[in-house]
Amino acid sequence: MARTISRDEVKTGLDAGTLTLVDALPESYYDQQHLPGAINLVADDVDTRAARLLPDKNAPIVTYCSNPSCANSGLVAAKLENLGYTNVRRYGDGIQDWTEAGLSTESLPARC
Repeated sequence: MARTISRDEVKTGLDAGTLTLVDALPESYYDQQHLPGAINLVADDVDTRAARLLPDKNAPIVTYCSNPSCANSGLVAAKLENLGYTNVRRYGDGIQDWTEAGLSTESLPARC
């Protein structure tokens, strides 16, 4: 089971460029708002997309979703660990905690 990571640890790693953030929410939520630099990967796609999106199985990876009641980040983290990823952590407080702390997010333009 993936270890948890705090908001401060996520911010420090993000600022240093030493971790990869994985938004485990559906694409429509990711498009609206995600942590800076995060990639989108949902549990149903881990088996088919992880190797391409996350080629280094030893790199620090942090999964997150909306808040502590959201299970998506844990599901993605578990699937990554089952595929042999060795440094996966979960930001359980998620994007809700991030935005409530006044930290910046990114969004994608609306799709037609």
